[in-house]
Amino acid sequence: MYLDHAASTPMWPGVIELVAELSADTFANPSGSHRSAREARAVIDEARESVADCIGARPSEVIWCSGGTEADNLAVLGLGVGGAVMVSAIEHPAVAEPAAHRGAGLAPVRADGVVDVAELESLLTTGTTLVSVMSVNNEIGTIQPLGEIAEAVWRSAPHAVLHTDAVQAAPWIDLTTLWPSVDALSISAHKFGGPKGAGALVVRDGVALSPRQLGGGQERDRRSGTQNVAGIAALALALRLTGDHRQETVVRVAALRDRLVDGVRSAIDGVVETATVDGDRRHRVAGSAHLCIAGIESEALLFLLDEVGIAASAGSSCASGAQQSSGVVAAVGVAPDLARGCLRLSLGVTTTAEDVDTVLRELPLAVARLRRTGS
Repeated sequence: MYLDHAASTPMWPGVIELVAELSADTFANPSGSHRSAREARAVIDEARESVADCIGARPSEVIWCSGGTEADNLAVLGLGVGGAVMVSAIEHPAVAEPAAHRGAGLAPVRADGVVDVAELESLLTTGTTLVSVMSVNNEIGTIQPLGEIAEAVWRSAPHAVLHTDAVQAAPWIDLTTLWPSVDALSISAHKFGGPKGAGALVVRDGVALSPRQLGGGQERDRRSGTQNVAGIAALALALRLTGDHRQETVVRVAALRDRLVDGVRSAIDGVVETATVDGDRRHRVAGSAHLCIAGIESEALLFLLDEVGIAASAGSSCASGAQQSSGVVAAVGVAPDLARGCLRLSLGVTTTAEDVDTVLRELPLAVARLRRTGS
């Protein structure tokens, strides 16, 4: 049973078929001039138009990348060059680390995991040239008020570019509602039913971008390198399918998530739902269930869950499989002792009621076992 959709999602069946077909038949280098190359380039151009339509952007604004990490790095290191940078305190490492390289300031978040917009604005200056705030947090699932953040940036840092890491937003939020507030946006295919190794950075026309990868001049000199034709087409199809099913998925999965979290809290003492105040989950995406369980350690709990066929995580899954704290739970005020028992159960398109039943049966048994043995 798979409850780690925030790390990676199963591919849509139609996407699998498309990747196989294009890998076999459309293998030419799209930068070439012969017929096979032109056919490959046409696939890329069609995908660019489709992705732009799903975001509300122009095709010229879509830059193909190898995934979310490259897209975020390109944004943070290539936008607003020469000025000050501000990011939220709970960014994914793909934003946080290049931002630290640029000496970025950190905007705090409230106990519910939402950026304190007033504090953010107080930290901005006319010398701030880049602000990056993720649309949805990868660990605790909190949704950021990008509209309010954009207004604060316009008031206090009028020369700044606003970027958002929308990697976790795509499965749950219509990206056309985010795009009007930002100048740049990152996505990654494997978070919404596409393959790994395909992503995009969308940068509004007229915004200066310094390339980080030089070579053949692909992507209008913004990102050199031979394009992954099959991966790009698969990303476009996966994003389209995700949009077609998003509304029904959000309703169904939110109900499953609520039953899961409420059931766990009823069955196990000492469970805290992270970044949720008075049980209000409206500021979190439907698939996010992040819990801290007193008296146990995440690594031991994940081992026991894996033994009974439940795939979950403690937090960010970006460190070669290592379960390590990213500082997100500390930023929202979770005490270190409690943070050692973090559990991220992330639901998605394939999650079923039977999956929830299994967790509600097995998780209390695993926690009880660890508490008896001292974890």
